[in-house]
Amino acid sequence: MPAPRPDTPVKFLKGIGERRAEAFARLGVVTAQDLLWHIPFRYIDASSVTEMARARVGDEVACVGKVVAKRLMPTRRGLRIFTAVLRDASGLLECAWPGQAFLDRTIQVGQTLLVAGTVRFYHGRQLNPSEMIVLADPEHDSADPDPMNAGRVLPVYRATEGLSHKVIRSLLDQHLDGLIGMVRDPLPEEVIRAQGLSPLAEAIRAVHRPGSTLEAETGRRRLAFDELLDLQLMLARARILARRQRRGTAFTVRRTFTRQLAESLPWPLTEDQKRALQEITADMTAPQRMHRLLMGDVGTGKTVVALFAMLLALENEAQAALMAPTELLAEQHAATLTELLTPLEVRPELLLGRLSTTEKAARRRQLASGQLRLVVGTHALLEESVAFQRLGLVVIDEQHRFGVEQRSQLIAKGDAPDVLLLSATPIPRSLALTRFGDLDLSTLRIRPPGRGRVRTGVRSGSQREAALDFAQEQCRAGRQAYVVLPVIEESERADLRAATTMSEALAARWPDLSVGLVHGRLKPAERDERMRRFRAGELQVLVATTVIEVGIDVPNATVMVIEHPERFGLAQLHQLRGRVGRGASESYCILLTDGPAPERLKAFAATNDGFLIAELDLQERKMGDLIGARQAGEVELRVARLPDDQELLGSARALAETLLQRDPLLAEPRHHPLRERALLRYPRAMELFRTG
Repeated sequence: MPAPRPDTPVKFLKGIGERRAEAFARLGVVTAQDLLWHIPFRYIDASSVTEMARARVGDEVACVGKVVAKRLMPTRRGLRIFTAVLRDASGLLECAWPGQAFLDRTIQVGQTLLVAGTVRFYHGRQLNPSEMIVLADPEHDSADPDPMNAGRVLPVYRATEGLSHKVIRSLLDQHLDGLIGMVRDPLPEEVIRAQGLSPLAEAIRAVHRPGSTLEAETGRRRLAFDELLDLQLMLARARILARRQRRGTAFTVRRTFTRQLAESLPWPLTEDQKRALQEITADMTAPQRMHRLLMGDVGTGKTVVALFAMLLALENEAQAALMAPTELLAEQHAATLTELLTPLEVRPELLLGRLSTTEKAARRRQLASGQLRLVVGTHALLEESVAFQRLGLVVIDEQHRFGVEQRSQLIAKGDAPDVLLLSATPIPRSLALTRFGDLDLSTLRIRPPGRGRVRTGVRSGSQREAALDFAQEQCRAGRQAYVVLPVIEESERADLRAATTMSEALAARWPDLSVGLVHGRLKPAERDERMRRFRAGELQVLVATTVIEVGIDVPNATVMVIEHPERFGLAQLHQLRGRVGRGASESYCILLTDGPAPERLKAFAATNDGFLIAELDLQERKMGDLIGARQAGEVELRVARLPDDQELLGSARALAETLLQRDPLLAEPRHHPLRERALLRYPRAMELFRTG
């Protein structure tokens, strides 16, 4: 059978047709080439599956069995527990999912499931699955329902309604030989040998039809290397062009404002802050424009470092602008800067959307004339009517909240100003090299003195009342508390406590305390006003969704209660925890789970190091998980796994730089396949290779 063309619609492949093609389209599979690159996100090795009769209490196991019974059980606390009994050739095992009643509509008797988790004793052996995959569904699968008949190693694919894992496996196996026939390896043989990689066709066959898990991993590594190489080619090319285009102003260190600030600070700078300042000063005094990311954990003092950079610009008769994503955060920055700059007699001004027309017009005139040297604002800074006399430094806080185009808009208001991006989301260096490969990077890990310790504890449902009583005691003692929930309103689709009902319940439970509520459906002005009231101490308790993740600094808040923490990522939990411990008092983060505490939450509670948590967060994401937001200029990895593939990343980065040093446009005939594949993967990067 001849190989299909890469652009052949999948509906024309045998066994697919119109209906299945529509389902495949929901997975991003439209053409024959898309189908070939629909890579398994995990594998099941039959030799590693535990027979149900051999699953012992306390063991971490993976089992495969058929659902023979299921039910929903209510509890005295009003929580519903979904249970299913699975059978394999050795016997039966009950599985329980507390608080996940929606699974009653997903899991059906007769389906074959893979379940993985810890076996506990509850009226007998019971598995609490941390992972569950429907391997076969007799109602929809016409093929042999035994998932282990395919061989010892079973690939598991992303599936969708109307397309089970098993159907996708069957279709790919049926067409694999023909699809591989259209593969052309873009890597030169000498590179494949030097990197110790498999040929591309061999690697693709290994990931779809592996003889062993080792073979599958060998194939995945080749595909991961290609993915990282394409990305690094784009980033290396961007760096080459950026170096050519980054002619800027070489500022002079005059040590007027900067010395005054250093002498007036009430605390010494940390070693991290000193090192970051040296790197930023070296950038700003060089003839090339600074393009640096200052990445630091919550409370590590990024704002002070940015202030030194802004004062260096002011010392050179230039202007500096700090842009934040919300008015509340901009006000917070302005208040912090005003306090720190009082001894210097330098006053920052705010430019916000809510200012009156007269106030905004006055700020614009001051900026255009150069009278206003230091401005803090939001998206209002991007308005066409805003002009600067001499914009020397742009600082953008929570830079991931702004699109690339928005950041460029502000930068374009100056003549090649230096740029300093701030991020409070620590990420491992391996990921930083990937996502921010076209930036220079400074990191802050050490927290300045004077910050209180944050103690974190995981508490079960039986300890919930005690945890809420503790939060009440703290508030009655003059402190404040957050209570965070994953959803705004209760729903039959998700058996979760919700912010609106929690707010009402706490207001009734604590009549002597003022309880406020904020969530994403409130108008921004109303949400900000409630947060301002909490910051001012008018509210003692703030019930919220994750809208409080950034943008509110309340030193008096000492308690963070998070309901259903298993619904949040570790990095998100760390951001939420960062809302407390901002004053000198000891603070507390309490994670309230309804079932047994997952190991990931225990690991989170054991450390306050945001960079370590970021590593744990990455390790938790299996192959095929998306890493990072899909913003212009940012990336999505489907095959590569970080930090596991850090060595591959380094090799791909080195190869990309070597190739582009020799052939900056990848114009040589032997490099055409590499260029075409990289541009196919990142079509918006085409302009990078149009410029000589």
